[in-house]
Amino acid sequence: MGKTVLIVDDSRFMRAVVKNEVEKNGCTVVAEADCSDAAVARYKELKPDIVTMDITMTVDGHTIGRSSNGIDAIKQIIEFDPDAKILVVSAMGQKCYVIEAIEAGAKDFVIKPFDEVRFAEALAHFK
Repeated sequence: MGKTVLIVDDSRFMRAVVKNEVEKNGCTVVAEADCSDAAVARYKELKPDIVTMDITMTVDGHTIGRSSNGIDAIKQIIEFDPDAKILVVSAMGQKCYVIEAIEAGAKDFVIKPFDEVRFAEALAHFK
């Protein structure tokens, strides 16, 4: 079994896409989460080797407030485990979001829709 991965994205379709890429690259998906609260809880429960994290997530079609987005989940996971390896996978590619995610503790950032080669390169840095 390769590295274990927690996939966090509010889109079931996107979680399936990321899962396919993760498994193609020799890793094992141990859990999925569709919101930041579930992501933090699953991380604490399972301590996966890698987390893929979306930044903007919705609940029932409504954007979650700043207190409950991917950046905040990154901060909470890093507070729990400063060595956590978080790969942001988000359509929010503006420079300010990239900087904010890295400052929060993410190790890399891939913009959706992502290039398979770029995703594999980012994942390889964690192996």
